[in-house]
This record gives sequence, C-alpha cells and structure tokens, in this order.
Amino acid sequence: MLFRQIEYLQAVVEHGNFYDAADACHVSQSAISQQIKKLEEELEVQLLERHNRTFSLTPAGEHFYRKSLIIRGDLEQLIRETKRIDKKDAAILRLGYYKGYHGNEFSEAVAMFSEKYPTVEIKTMNGSHEDLYHALENDTVDLVLNDQRRAFSGAYNNMILSESTTYIEISSRNPLCHLDQLDVHDLKNTPCILVINPSGQEEEQRYYDEIVGLHGEFLFAETLQDARLKIVTGQGYMPVDVIGEQVWFDTVVSRILLTRNGEPIEKTYCAFWKKNNSGFYVEEFAEMLKSRF
Repeated sequence: MLFRQIEYLQAVVEHGNFYDAADACHVSQSAISQQIKKLEEELEVQLLERHNRTFSLTPAGEHFYRKSLIIRGDLEQLIRETKRIDKKDAAILRLGYYKGYHGNEFSEAVAMFSEKYPTVEIKTMNGSHEDLYHALENDTVDLVLNDQRRAFSGAYNNMILSESTTYIEISSRNPLCHLDQLDVHDLKNTPCILVINPSGQEEEQRYYDEIVGLHGEFLFAETLQDARLKIVTGQGYMPVDVIGEQVWFDTVVSRILLTRNGEPIEKTYCAFWKKNNSGFYVEEFAEMLKSRF
C-alpha cells in the first residue's frame, strides 16, 4: 500500500492536479486524495499545502517527492534485473543505426519497446552505411535504421520510414550563414566535416563526393560534439539529414538548406532486417520505429 500511496503522490505532482492524476491512476479523485492523506498520517508529516483547488509541496514534501522518484527508478531496475536472471535464456534484440542520423525517433522507439518488454535486453551499435549493411549480412544485428543507397533486396524486409532533407550546419560567424540555401558547388572551397568512425571514413567520403556532389577537403569527427566544435571554430561545415519540419535554435551554429542544381537533396530512411530473422520482437520494434516517424 505504501508504494501505491507514493505512486499517487507522484501522479498528483506530475499532473499538477488531483483530477488528472486520478484519471491516470484509474481511481476516483476522492480515493487518491484519501490515500495521500493516509500517507501523511503514517509519516506524521504534511507533504502538501492545499489551496482550494490547487496545492503546493511543503519543503518536506519536496524532499520526499524527489527521493521517492529515485527509489521508484531503483525498484523498476531491480524488477527488470530479477526477471532477466529468472529467464536464463533471455531474449536479446540487437539494433544498429546510421551514425549520420541525428534524430530522436530511434531512441523514442527503444524507450517504447523497453517499457513494453522490460525483460528483453537491447544492444545497440552505430556505424557507417556499409558497417550496418555488413552487420546485417553477418547476423551481428537484427535490425538497422539506415539510409537507402542500394536497390532493395528480396532477402530483406525493407520498411520505408521517412524522407529526409539535407541541410548543412555552419558557424554563425561564417558569411555563408546569411544565405537561405547553398548549392553543393558553393561549398567547394570549404571543408566538409563527417561524423564517422575511422573504418568508414573512405566509404562515407566517397558517397558525399560522388553521389551528393560535395567536392573539396573532408575532415572527420568520431562524435557529434567533436564535429560541432570543429564547426564553431570555423574549420568547416557538416551535412545533416533533417526529417520532418526544420526546427533549429542555436546562436553559434546555423542550419542552411543544401541543394544540388537548385533542388533539395533528399534521402530515404528505412528499417532493414533479414526475412529469415523476422521474429516477433524484431517486427514489433520495426512497427514502433515506424510509428515515431
């Protein structure tokens, strides 16, 4: 009962009122109010200051609420670990994603899946387009989020997720940042920064040179943070794939639409997995991933 009372208190604080908290906990408003009062009585501490239809946490209530969130997180982790130990042959879902992808959809899908299937262990990797292709071929991953650079193969499930539009990120101190769009030919004298591990550098450079049309010097960074440090110090620009509406707020880095012969550059992002490895968890994750795009 104590954990249920704590859950009710957390719901009231998170929703800001008793009505929505009761609805989220599937109990009546009077029930949730009574249980919080019982919690206060058991603790002999007032947790909430009630003001007609509103409330505020007392200093003791603020402390209790914050600590209770930590306890709840530890408890949920304990439950997951216990269930995994009990299932000696616990399922593992191995996922890969393209290192040039910077969206939130993949992590949101992982969070959804983990919440629904807490006993399934999720392992992730990132890499270049070719790294992911070979990982699928060699059965070291079950599903990858990747951009399409080959014709679809009949040996794979090829789920189209979304189209991306290519922008560049460039220092806001660079005169080019005042333009609404830039053609690939406008950047031939500015180094192109690619986020990629050493093993994929040659392949990624060839793609952006021969396919996208960015001719010039290439610099490499292994992390997004390292790439943006190169940008703000004026070392070059970085191409980024934007899915959906372009929303960007940054005072030191600007995003500008990249075009080729005046037309936006687009990519197709897909989920790929082998047809002979089309198990329940793989397909379930694929559907969750599709729902986030």
